[in-house]
Amino acid sequence: MHKFFHESRGKKNSGETSWRLSAVMAVIFFLALYGVFIFASHPRAVEIVMDSATQTVTQVKNAISDDDDITANLPPLDKAAYDAKMIALANYPPPKPTMAAGSSTRKIATTTAAATPIHLWPVKTAYPNPGALLPFNRIVAYYGNLYSKQMGVLGEYPEDQMLAMLASTTAEWAAADPTTPAIPGLDYIAVTAQASPGPDGKYRVRMPDSQIDEVLQMADRVNGVVVLDIQVGGSNVETEVPLLEKYLKMPNVELALDPEFAMHNGEIPGTVIGTLDASDINFAAQYLASLVRQNDIPPKMLIVHRFTQDMVTNYRLITPLPEVQIVMDMDGFGSPAKKMNTYQNFIVSEPVQFTGFKLFYKNDAVATGSHLMTPTEVLKLSPQPSFIQYQ
Repeated sequence: MHKFFHESRGKKNSGETSWRLSAVMAVIFFLALYGVFIFASHPRAVEIVMDSATQTVTQVKNAISDDDDITANLPPLDKAAYDAKMIALANYPPPKPTMAAGSSTRKIATTTAAATPIHLWPVKTAYPNPGALLPFNRIVAYYGNLYSKQMGVLGEYPEDQMLAMLASTTAEWAAADPTTPAIPGLDYIAVTAQASPGPDGKYRVRMPDSQIDEVLQMADRVNGVVVLDIQVGGSNVETEVPLLEKYLKMPNVELALDPEFAMHNGEIPGTVIGTLDASDINFAAQYLASLVRQNDIPPKMLIVHRFTQDMVTNYRLITPLPEVQIVMDMDGFGSPAKKMNTYQNFIVSEPVQFTGFKLFYKNDAVATGSHLMTPTEVLKLSPQPSFIQYQ
């Protein structure tokens, strides 16, 4: 966390020490109440200034002991059903009938194999271990941070109102696609990129445990999942992911990485679009896989945001695992046509495993004639996204 005051190395008299302590506590109280927000106009990030006093260490609920046998009673994966569902998600139109050559009776013949287009979806990867959320469910998640009203609906509205909105939105998706149960989710930005370097020069702030615990309690109210989102700033995936281990060990907590704010060579978040490589994503996947094995929990989801070519490099080397399902999430905002074009160019054309689609309540509807895409519109995409995110 940001630490605003440092102890003096010299000896001070008791009166000066008391005065400094009172001043420090007053400033801390002021900052805890109000915070300092920048990037306010940016649709994805905001600077959050806190102090160590806000980092209350709380008990992690639903802790998993080493002898828990969570997956023992789960049914084995039905591979035939899995394959069928993946084909259904690919959402390709049926082949068009063709007129049989030389037929005087207008006999209809199906398209020949040679004329069948080559499809990139579904992707052939490792079958998941029992208990995987995808592809048999769809996650509908609200995104944001509790310290900011600018970063998304999670944080913008009071808890009861936000959860009621989430329940309504999840129900809309369930109604639009009755074949795929919709599960509510809370996508909490647990590490936020910053425009200021901070004490360690890494341009990021880690959220206190108390805030993550609060989001977990919210998710319990709607029987939903929690996604911990990471904007590494000038840090890196190898450093930031393990610091969330006690939460990632929980069976209802997933992980997301945001390459937009992964900076290199001293760049400042918000000034350029960042990037992550397949090696970064594979590290996170392998780390999650080890937690799944060690704690006997169902497979994890790893969501990777993307809206440009360079945000993710060497996509062919990204390796889904039986313990980890990887979702490439289209994170661009704008008109429906613009969003669908981004989805096609950077998600569909570079297949990994599953896809996601982000919807912006405000930014998608800014342009004249634009609107927030409905579930029915999004479900016309090929492939259909398995992860839906609202900001």
